[in-house]
Amino acid sequence: MELQITNLSKTYPNDVQALKDVTLTIPRGMFGLLGPNGAGKSTLMRILATLQEPDRGSVQLGDLDVLSQKDEVRQTLGYLPQEFGVYPKSSAEELLDYFAILKGITERSARKQVVEALLRKTNLWEVRKQKLGGYSGGMRQRFGVAVALLGNPKLLIVDEPTAGLDPAERVRFLNLLSELGENSVVILSTHIVEDVSELCTNMAIIDKGEILLEAQPLLAVEALKGRIWRKIIEKHTLPYLEQEHQVISTKLLSGRTMVHIYSQEEPGHGFELVEPDLEDVYFSTMAGYYSVSQLKKEAVS
Repeated sequence: MELQITNLSKTYPNDVQALKDVTLTIPRGMFGLLGPNGAGKSTLMRILATLQEPDRGSVQLGDLDVLSQKDEVRQTLGYLPQEFGVYPKSSAEELLDYFAILKGITERSARKQVVEALLRKTNLWEVRKQKLGGYSGGMRQRFGVAVALLGNPKLLIVDEPTAGLDPAERVRFLNLLSELGENSVVILSTHIVEDVSELCTNMAIIDKGEILLEAQPLLAVEALKGRIWRKIIEKHTLPYLEQEHQVISTKLLSGRTMVHIYSQEEPGHGFELVEPDLEDVYFSTMAGYYSVSQLKKEAVS
């Protein structure tokens, strides 16, 4: 089963165009949708989750028309939004049991088995009696995944799932998502490059409602080899450097500034060639230096 998105567009009443003819093919497995805040990621996720209507376009999940067969899609959909509420005085076991009833699992023994299996899968079984109000951010996110997994969804959508998690919780959460991608289409919407780099076999970069790049992360990184150069500079020299080179990113390093630039040829002036990573792909794409058409153009020239 795959998800096919074709020419999807959405403009809000304030004339903000959130999506501009978005077309994507998303196969089974982990798919990363990477972009800055305000890029259109959440709008796209809400449309895929049948919570919002586009102005035009189509979405097909296998044989299902997502836009016209919403009830059928919801039977096979799991959705973990960026922010979701819980009842702080309920335990995880109680609330998950309640959600299971809403999902149509009404037979008591079957529901008990499902609830236990999901709490164990999300590593919450030992704290199943604890009130949700006392859960950490990572525990609440894992509970959200347990709710999203009710009914064995074929499409799982998670929107900015690791924002605010500490490093240990983030690792546990990403490992859980990785397991889920073995049997379902899992869309990870995030602005955190590392999440996509560590998890996803396919990805797209979106900005201002447009898909800038659709690729496999490893191949996208490979295509950048020989084009990323770095140099440590004094911060005050950065404006002059930006006039001469295609600067894609800067970061502080022991009080000085590490600069990465995009160049097909050796730039000289003390720059050294570095092995690119997905962060370089992301910043090069956002700066307009990296695209499939650009790489083909460079190859010809």
